Amino acid sequence: MDRRDFLTGAVAAVPMLVAGRVWAAPKADMRTLVVFLRGAYDAANVVIPVSSSFYYEQRPTIAVPRPHPGAPDAAVSLTPDWGLHPALKETLLPLWQKKQLAFVPFAGTADDLTRSHFETQDTIELGQPVHGARNYNSGFMARLAGVLTRTKPIAYTDQLPLVFRGGKGIPNVSIAAVGKPGVDNRQAKLIEDMYAHDALGGAVSEGFKVRDDVYKTVSEEMTAADRGAVSAKGFELSARRIGRLMRDQFNLGFVDVGGWDTHVGQGGAAGYLAGRIGELGRALSGFAEEIGPQAWNDTVVVVISEFGRTFRENGNKGTDHGHGSVYWVLGGAVKGGRMAGEQVKVEHATLFQNRDYPVLTDYRAFFAGLFARAYGLDQKALQQVFPGVVPKDLGLV
Repeated sequence: MDRRDFLTGAVAAVPMLVAGRVWAAPKADMRTLVVFLRGAYDAANVVIPVSSSFYYEQRPTIAVPRPHPGAPDAAVSLTPDWGLHPALKETLLPLWQKKQLAFVPFAGTADDLTRSHFETQDTIELGQPVHGARNYNSGFMARLAGVLTRTKPIAYTDQLPLVFRGGKGIPNVSIAAVGKPGVDNRQAKLIEDMYAHDALGGAVSEGFKVRDDVYKTVSEEMTAADRGAVSAKGFELSARRIGRLMRDQFNLGFVDVGGWDTHVGQGGAAGYLAGRIGELGRALSGFAEEIGPQAWNDTVVVVISEFGRTFRENGNKGTDHGHGSVYWVLGGAVKGGRMAGEQVKVEHATLFQNRDYPVLTDYRAFFAGLFARAYGLDQKALQQVFPGVVPKDLGLV
């Protein structure tokens, strides 16, 4: 080995010193899962502004009662101003009490005012400035994966979502209903042989390997469930599968959950929304249990939705498309047990356009601040993930 080779190897083996500090490429040692509630869940009936008389005036049939000892349908007190839906008392309240769950009220897309499900979902997944041309082949989680090392991303969806578009070799697998792969081993071998001498050969082989590994893991868990080892259904079962996969194989994930567009018959402490919230709580609790305490300590789960809903209930005892929402951040790495971010008193004067929660924490600034802390991203890396953003550090990890 000559002197030049030695120096080259030495530089590659140790972090560089920049301005007297150790610098290295950010590593994906933290597990991050983003849960997207498609349909715009009604945040005001899940994280409830219990100190607001205005809330109870504007929701005469769907409001969740104020906290009251011994009342099973009452909100559970979190702070003097906020309460939690009783459907989450057994599943998520313990995480709040352990300071492993925080809520970020008045969060959302500050510049997207369309109140369109599809438009705003695209806005969030792309993570690009709202005003300007959109690149639909560049999602913000794909860009995040690109600035990290040792990252193993996956989408638990039927098709690769926008949020992961543009990434290199990012797999997607439907976890909700897993059947045998559509391409059997013989067909897979033929396809691999076709690309054996092509530039795509490695990606094709790796794609089939990831598919087979995930199918094997999920099939084993499903068999265990059939034997009574796991009592779960719906998303709760899916979340346990995801927990197992993220414990053992992946560290950057995305999953979406539908059924949150509650225009009619939403319900309050009981009813349609309460049922969905209960399922979600059991899912997240099941995920935490399945991933295990060691991995949970290095995990952050973020629950978001495209926007909130109208503060007033409508004539059909439901709510319509709104603006501001409430984000959830949970995990063993989270500094929780608190309401994070800028807040205002919930009253008529603070409504956005006289109908919705305002957005005081923009989602791009929120995620940028979270990723900066979780992964040690500098300003240059953050600008690659969220161009033009000013990070908002809420001290969540």
